[in-house]
Amino acid sequence: MAVRFPWETEPEPSAPAAPPTRQPLPPLPKPRGRRPSGAARSDAPSTATPASIWRYHHLTIKGPLTDLETFAAAARGPGIIPWEINGAAIEEDIFIRAVSHAGGSRSLSVAGCRILARQFRERIEAREGRARDRLGVSLACPFDLQVLVPIPPAILTLGHDHPTALAWLSRHWGISDLPRQVRVRPDVGPGRRQKTGHGVLGYGFFTAETSPRPALIAIAAAWPGLRFQLLPISTG
Repeated sequence: MAVRFPWETEPEPSAPAAPPTRQPLPPLPKPRGRRPSGAARSDAPSTATPASIWRYHHLTIKGPLTDLETFAAAARGPGIIPWEINGAAIEEDIFIRAVSHAGGSRSLSVAGCRILARQFRERIEAREGRARDRLGVSLACPFDLQVLVPIPPAILTLGHDHPTALAWLSRHWGISDLPRQVRVRPDVGPGRRQKTGHGVLGYGFFTAETSPRPALIAIAAAWPGLRFQLLPISTG
């Protein structure tokens, strides 16, 4: 197993993509809104705060071509964390926030606030349903941490914002949500001359606040024939 981090050398990277943008948080809740979203789903809300610092990374993997091909296939997934959601709790939270909005200067009646909360819940549940339909079917994400280092079912049932779930993510992933804008880097170079039958595979992605080092250590341990190097790339 070989895991390399920023203080080690790497060929000069190509320019990264633009950091993900977040919608400003409005006074009333809005429907990627969690830090793991009602699933770390690309089309579901995300909990990272609007002030999150996005970090762009290059992940470079070297080793035998057959192992690289096997890893590339195994790493693909839908890019979804199937968190359990509590629709009733969501509805009640939105209702309370709507009713108390702006210290009583709301334009909706209490009944209107209840309708708004129910509509919001239905929208969230519909989006969750569409996301779950992609599980086991979609391979849209080329480097899916939920496939490579899956969150246990017992943790998923707690929900994305439960302290135990966040502690698990911190320990095993090092980040509180899936990487965003994951792409295969077509321009990745071999660096030093590779052995016959060896090659290089590269990914680029953004994470909020921190780097997924614990996840990379676990992945490298599961793939001892490959060498992994993770480097943060300046977007400035």
